[in-house]
Amino acid sequence: MPTLLLVEGFRFHFFSNERQEPPHVHVAKGDAIAKVWLLPVDLAFSEGFNPAELRRIRELTFEHQADFQARWNEFFSR
Repeated sequence: MPTLLLVEGFRFHFFSNERQEPPHVHVAKGDAIAKVWLLPVDLAFSEGFNPAELRRIRELTFEHQADFQARWNEFFSR
């Protein structure tokens, strides 16, 4: 489960067994979780995050989208 970014208590990562899915990241903070598609950036689901945290997750995903995509492609050799 490679960690891509740790910032403001958010942990952005992906699971190594999700090659069959389109590029995305998972986000965790405490007991809250979310899944965000990368192309385009769009929330797939969330549980436990408040609206302000979801806005921040979206901002951080946009800010780091190119790096997340490159790391996904590198890891899964796409």
